[in-house]
Amino acid sequence: MGVATYNGIPIKYIVLVALTVQNAGLSLIMRYSRATPSEKLFLPSTAVIMNELVKAVVSAALIYKEDGHLGSCFAQPTELLKTGVPALLYLVQNNLQYVAVSNLDAATFQVTYQMKIMTTALMSVLILSRKISCYKWLALFILMVGIALVQLARSGDQKKAGVSDTLNMSVGLIAITLACCSSGCAGVYFEKILKGSKVSLWTRNLQLGCYSVLIGLGGLLITADGAVIQTKGFFHGYTPITWCVIATQAGGGLIIAMVIKHADNIVKNFATSLSIILSCVVQYLFMDFPISLQFAAGVGLVVAAVFMYSQPDAREKPPQQEQELPEMAPLATPQGEEQA
Repeated sequence: MGVATYNGIPIKYIVLVALTVQNAGLSLIMRYSRATPSEKLFLPSTAVIMNELVKAVVSAALIYKEDGHLGSCFAQPTELLKTGVPALLYLVQNNLQYVAVSNLDAATFQVTYQMKIMTTALMSVLILSRKISCYKWLALFILMVGIALVQLARSGDQKKAGVSDTLNMSVGLIAITLACCSSGCAGVYFEKILKGSKVSLWTRNLQLGCYSVLIGLGGLLITADGAVIQTKGFFHGYTPITWCVIATQAGGGLIIAMVIKHADNIVKNFATSLSIILSCVVQYLFMDFPISLQFAAGVGLVVAAVFMYSQPDAREKPPQQEQELPEMAPLATPQGEEQA
């Protein structure tokens, strides 16, 4: 089966670079938005809904351009129901993240959340029966350690501020562990249904977006955010920066789907990890971000892990074929026996 290419370049490399840049850009934009007081006025729940709505609209436009209608999205009820599984898992993951971040300090949350790299690999083995060599397991472990060092270096200032007495470490760790499991399962299951059927990439994205919007709107009805929206409006506190964050997040969702289609979830985590390094380098060059020895060590481990994981596995040597003996000439028959 040939590898999909664009102008001679494998598409999986193009989308991985795009995902790395998108994640780094999103990190910088969100960091900048935090410095703007007016940005804190909007409701994150509404931004999540708008993010999913933008992804759904873009996917619908691409489907309509290719097919001239949107019937393919709802033509197969069974496939439509399958997409509801990752949508529900992503919802569980997002809620568990809120529980975890409310009960863990920033450094602990960021480091322990890197367990999703390992849970994704485990789910790939269990659900997709993917074989991962010991060499690549080692690369995954090195990546996780490297990202932990980077995250700890970034969170050093927050850690010095002290941990609040209201934090419940046990609840936080249980929540983050379950969130990592949910993240790995959702991503791998989405990869399975994406690659295991003839339903197009954009149809799956549209289905996932529709589920997410409906779930998000349902959440507004049972939370305090619904009352705030009734009094202040759905788009209260939105600024151009807010819309920029939403557009960047939506673009990232579309790119991730392409990464899963042309590569896999494990490689997606490597791209996300590299984006952390890229965002820190940009901050170091333009925003006076200090580079510590710990940070440099983490970067070195991440780069080494990416190099290790990208190496092809050593192919098993095919069993040696038995050397064919040269054909032996038929034994000469004594002339007297031929006539016997």
